[in-house]
Amino acid sequence: MENFKPYFAVIFTSTQKDTIEGYAEMSEKMAALAKQQPGYLGMDSARNEVGITVSYWESLKAIKQWKQQTDHLAAQLKGRQDWYSWYNVKVCKVEREYEFVNP
Repeated sequence: MENFKPYFAVIFTSTQKDTIEGYAEMSEKMAALAKQQPGYLGMDSARNEVGITVSYWESLKAIKQWKQQTDHLAAQLKGRQDWYSWYNVKVCKVEREYEFVNP
């Protein structure tokens, strides 16, 4: 933990509409595009009835730049119009982390 540097997590929780044509393709495109953004650190995602995607960023500035990225803005609009019935976004600072691995 001595080399740990705090970072930020954007937690996107959502429920989808019944028809989500084109969603999977856009999701893959946005994941690939996010990886190219300055300050991007990674992402975890899971979906059942509720989807949760957590993206990790070096700074609040990097998050703001991603939110305002042109293709991402278009995807956000499409999501509100066509794919999501509800979503919530939380931006958090990660002060520490740990994990367990069962060998």
